[in-house]
Amino acid sequence: MNRLQNKTAVITGGSSGIGFETARQFLAEGAKVIIIGRNKDELDNAVGELGEGAYAVEADVSKVDAIKAMRGKIEKIFPSLDILFVNAGIAKFAAIEDVTEEWFDNQFNTNFKGAYFTIQQLLPLFKGSGSIILNASLNAHIGRPTASIYGATKGALLTLAKNLSAELMPRKIRVNAVSAGPVDTPLHHKKGLTPDQQVQDHENFKTIIPIGRMGDPSEIAKAVLFFASDDAPFIVGAEILADGGMSL
Repeated sequence: MNRLQNKTAVITGGSSGIGFETARQFLAEGAKVIIIGRNKDELDNAVGELGEGAYAVEADVSKVDAIKAMRGKIEKIFPSLDILFVNAGIAKFAAIEDVTEEWFDNQFNTNFKGAYFTIQQLLPLFKGSGSIILNASLNAHIGRPTASIYGATKGALLTLAKNLSAELMPRKIRVNAVSAGPVDTPLHHKKGLTPDQQVQDHENFKTIIPIGRMGDPSEIAKAVLFFASDDAPFIVGAEILADGGMSL
């Protein structure tokens, strides 16, 4: 299929996990894709694996000056955009007594401020209709110990999707969100756990996910692809919960 034929897309946090798999599916559907990330080596490896039609721009989206510089680099590759998948994010968990101001700011700067100003800076590149998809989270819907800050950043993204939808509809730009439950990505491998602890961590998730397993990045990418494509022209300010039934 060629649901994204001749379309251009930017994916933040695109060198691994959900972002990388989404880039792969976008390319398979005919799009050209720029992936954004902070690590040049990881970006180069990802572009090499993705192949023709894939490009990379190095940027730290937690910093507004870096986002502004990123826009200039993107514009040199794609003078106009059709799709933006705001995927970059970090996940840290701690009891409220252990949260510091630096720890708080670190998550909000990446997960929400970074998302907001990425959209702001790239909006001028949308010359006609377009689709913006935000990567939110199940944690915006359910209460989990130690997830207060992470959940708040993702809840803010869901509110942003609705308010920007109202603001950008006259410009024919749709804004939607995909909220995933636990997904087997490198994000879950960066908790400082030993290999044995990682196996146990996965087993623990299986006991709390009704479907009995963690999600796969390809499953979340398919939801993003749907919102990005012309299959969803009447869907605005909506959310797909892909959580294996955890929100039931």
